Amino acid sequence: MIALAASGLGEGHWLRADQQSGGRGRMGRMWQSPPGNLYASTVVRLRVGDPPPATLALMTVVALAEVVAAYAPSAELMIKWPNDVLIGGAKLGGILLERSGDCVIVGIGANLAHHPAGLDRAVTSLGAHGAVPDAAVFCEDLAGSFARWLDQWRGVGLAPVRKAWLDLAHPLGTALIANLSDGVSHAGLFDGLTDDGALRLRLADGRVHVIHAADVFLL
Repeated sequence: MIALAASGLGEGHWLRADQQSGGRGRMGRMWQSPPGNLYASTVVRLRVGDPPPATLALMTVVALAEVVAAYAPSAELMIKWPNDVLIGGAKLGGILLERSGDCVIVGIGANLAHHPAGLDRAVTSLGAHGAVPDAAVFCEDLAGSFARWLDQWRGVGLAPVRKAWLDLAHPLGTALIANLSDGVSHAGLFDGLTDDGALRLRLADGRVHVIHAADVFLL
């Protein structure tokens, strides 16, 4: 997708793989890619006046959660900062952003038919909750939801995206641990988001620590 973006690929185009041979998640983690799940990416071409590019993660997870909820309306759906979709506390999918010049490549993975076993964290799939959508159809639905939220993000600003994200997130006061890239960890209580989408974590001494990048887990 980076090569396609460099060649001038415009917004609205999506690339979907039936299976990946070298998929990866955040922090360079390996991403198992059996057929039947969603492996898709699209391009956002940044414009003057757009909200911060990193907030595309918040926007995209809202769009993804909207589609997941349509397929599994009775599921206990929740999102976790910054861009994980959970069902019953187990991860169903996530987003990876990559910047290339004036483009952001938005990669989206979601467990539709399968989910891996034996990981150090809980994972699930739509199939485990009684719904196994066709990956191509799911991707079409996601493209529509993404386009609507991209219009909001770009035309109105981050505020409606931030509100929708908070409406879908775990409650204020949820215990979290944030593992930073330098090896430092912070445990505390979820205290919402800053205006620009960063995580507010209230520490044991009452101070609020603002986190812009971390691996976050529910405690």
